[in-house]
Amino acid sequence: MSYLPYTLDADDPSANPLGLIVLQTDETIEPEFSAYFADRSVPLYVSRIPSGAEVTTDTLSEMEKSLPVAADLLPKIRPYKVVGYGCTSASSVIGSDQVERMVQRTCDVATVTNPLRAASACAAELGVSKFALLSPYIEEVNEPLRHAFSQNGISMDVFGSFGEAEESKVVRISQKSVTDAAIRLGSDSAVEAVFISCTNLRTFDAIPEIEKQLGKPVLSSNQSLAWHMRHLNSA
Repeated sequence: MSYLPYTLDADDPSANPLGLIVLQTDETIEPEFSAYFADRSVPLYVSRIPSGAEVTTDTLSEMEKSLPVAADLLPKIRPYKVVGYGCTSASSVIGSDQVERMVQRTCDVATVTNPLRAASACAAELGVSKFALLSPYIEEVNEPLRHAFSQNGISMDVFGSFGEAEESKVVRISQKSVTDAAIRLGSDSAVEAVFISCTNLRTFDAIPEIEKQLGKPVLSSNQSLAWHMRHLNSA
């Protein structure tokens, strides 16, 4: 064997990497982020976190202790301006501030966002606060989610759910089911916009059709998180 010479490329100091913590059971966020970040000029590094096969407040709470471990697995060669935690419901149970603290224990990152924090920021940007909520969750998960949004000044008095706790079924809920349900809820004259919760629901292709039918803004967990991460990374 011969040892061959090589040179090293310098990192672009202006190209801050993005970090993303994805649930073990999530089959949707990475494909959708590939679309949302198709034009990106910065790397997106992904780590996985253990998560339950079913979404309950207990399985969501359990992720708190695993957040530093998952964050620690992100590449460390450069600091991050933003890391996203891809779980809407867990963020409402654990709390956005606590999620940020846990990630920052092991990751050199300025800001940690999540779909709850991101959707609230997106709503403020759009100037809307009265949402119809569509979720796949069971009621014990929906309640803290709606409460967390209300703490951010967003009302979700109109809401509906598929009532499904099993992640492997959530990811396979059809686009037509999501579209029809969102249009039904968003047609209420009392709401200004629609939020479709859960990073495992497939919403990328559904959102344009829902917005076309309603003439109102439609946000989703993945869309909001991608938007907020880009916004924070470019600030």
